[in-house]
Amino acid sequence: MFDFDTWKSRKVPVLKGFGQVIEDLEDTQLALQTMLSMRHVTPFKEEVTFKLAQLSDTADTLERWVKVQMLWMSLESVFTGGDIAKQMPLEAKKFAKIDKDFVKIMEKAAETAGVVNSCANELLRNTLPILYNELEKCQKSLEGYLEQKRNKFPRFYFVSNPVLLQILSQGSDPQAIQVYYEKIFDSVNRAVHDKKDMSNIVRIKTMKGADEEVIDLTEVQYADDTFAVVIFASVLELCLPLRLWREV
Repeated sequence: MFDFDTWKSRKVPVLKGFGQVIEDLEDTQLALQTMLSMRHVTPFKEEVTFKLAQLSDTADTLERWVKVQMLWMSLESVFTGGDIAKQMPLEAKKFAKIDKDFVKIMEKAAETAGVVNSCANELLRNTLPILYNELEKCQKSLEGYLEQKRNKFPRFYFVSNPVLLQILSQGSDPQAIQVYYEKIFDSVNRAVHDKKDMSNIVRIKTMKGADEEVIDLTEVQYADDTFAVVIFASVLELCLPLRLWREV
């Protein structure tokens, strides 16, 4: 039997603990292959051969299923809301259709629960290859989008794709990206915003142990809602030269 968990707040059933299922399928197939090599298997050979082929198909389907689920889980939060979905409307629309089909097969699988019966479902077997191809296209589009952001602001090469996605998906909320400054810069831990207008950056803070240094900006920087790259670029271009000058 498959075990299912729910995906975040959407309550979409997703496979969990499938590693043990894959291992059990491999062990059972090995046992059946061993049986076929025995001379006393003749009365049961047809049945054993059928069961071996069935489990082989099940393993292949499950492998494809896991790949689809992993891709879907990595892209779901990106394309179902937030700043990136707004910046990539075509891909978000494509993902919405993929999401609908994926949820449909997962709900059906949760009702069936049995490993062999679930993997033998024709809708599942026919849909998985299509979903995988479409999800790969979405992923490639997303990678191209991230590369554009890195070309615009090379310091984004210092962080992994998951971290960069977190930064860009919250770019319209300046406070939400505070924790990422130190991942991008050696000498910036926090940007201080104007209390009256949180979109304005008035100073930056650098902390090392118990020591803290605050650098006031000679010109207030406006962090608009066109992504965090604007904020990072502002800090880099206007604040770091001052920091370096003080250390000389």
